[in-house]
Amino acid sequence: MQGFVAGLPAIVVMAIPFVLGLIIGFLLRKILKIAIIAAIILFIITYFGLFNLSFDSLKDLVAQYGPIAAQYAVLILGILPLSVGLIIGVIIGFLV
Repeated sequence: MQGFVAGLPAIVVMAIPFVLGLIIGFLLRKILKIAIIAAIILFIITYFGLFNLSFDSLKDLVAQYGPIAAQYAVLILGILPLSVGLIIGVIIGFLV
């Protein structure tokens, strides 16, 4: 059974992270565009005083959700280097 990983052909095992990377990169680009537009709208609304953005409430959110976000970030960063195909797919998906 040479050329097989867990019963799957090696090419399939290498192609799955690449395809997932393409999808993630494409979605990341779309989400980033929406986030930039939302940040600009939020800045304009805050500038005209229609929305009050206080740093105290942001500090509370960071204190509450910061450790959880850091835990997930470490988990993701620990998994990503294992798959070069995923990283290449994210880059290509983001640029195309």
